Amino acid sequence: MKFILFSNSQKPDALKISEEIKYFLEGKGHSVITEDRNHPLHDSPGDIDFCLSVGGDGTILEFFHRYPAIEAPLLGINRGNLGFMADIPLDDLYPSLEALLKGAYTIDDHLMLEYNSRNGDSPYAVNDIVIHRGSCTNLIELKIHVDGKYFNTFRADGVILSTPTGSTAYSLAAGGPLLSQGLKAMVLTPISPHTISNRPIVFLPKNELHIEYISSFEGVEVSKDGMKQFALKPKESLTIKPSQRTFKIVNLERRDEYLTLRTKLGWSGTLSKT
Repeated sequence: MKFILFSNSQKPDALKISEEIKYFLEGKGHSVITEDRNHPLHDSPGDIDFCLSVGGDGTILEFFHRYPAIEAPLLGINRGNLGFMADIPLDDLYPSLEALLKGAYTIDDHLMLEYNSRNGDSPYAVNDIVIHRGSCTNLIELKIHVDGKYFNTFRADGVILSTPTGSTAYSLAAGGPLLSQGLKAMVLTPISPHTISNRPIVFLPKNELHIEYISSFEGVEVSKDGMKQFALKPKESLTIKPSQRTFKIVNLERRDEYLTLRTKLGWSGTLSKT
């Protein structure tokens, strides 16, 4: 098999761990390409069987947006803070790699968002697309249609359009719900809305949202996955919908989505006695 291995060089031990993973896989007869910020990838994306990430979720997102043509499933080794996508702890690294090589896994197809991109930029987002007032000091107004029908006009700091994967990120911090990773849905979460009755709403995968910026203030920003940004001018709009393309995550049979949630979010509920 052919792997691409990338790491966050800002993490003290990430490069060392990557070298050890490369040695381990090559020792079992597999091909490993290493990639980092200083050594771009030149191989054909279609030749890669699996992506391995050493870092956090931000490392995964950065790699995806640098190489959006790579569609190989990904396994994330967590050297970040939370790490919902990068959920393999270091103490389970080699048993997890052994399970991967033995085929003890499934591939989860995580929903992504797609929008009408500009300047030839990749139109996909793994976590979320955010329209925010940016440097503007006023609340902004966003007029939203769903499948051509008027939905609402939000007067707020902005709105977040999130996937289930991204529901544990900015959307959660803004009061949005947690969505199970298996759902095919997207959630719209207002950011500090002026009207307290405005609440997050979950849309079906067939829904398409047309969001028009109707205020006259400059400085409004659009970002995807917290890293790619461009300005949105008055009267300009975005069309956002669930994509036909999915983000593929390796799901090892030894891992548990709910254990990850309890651990990463610090839940402390007690077990009932029977």
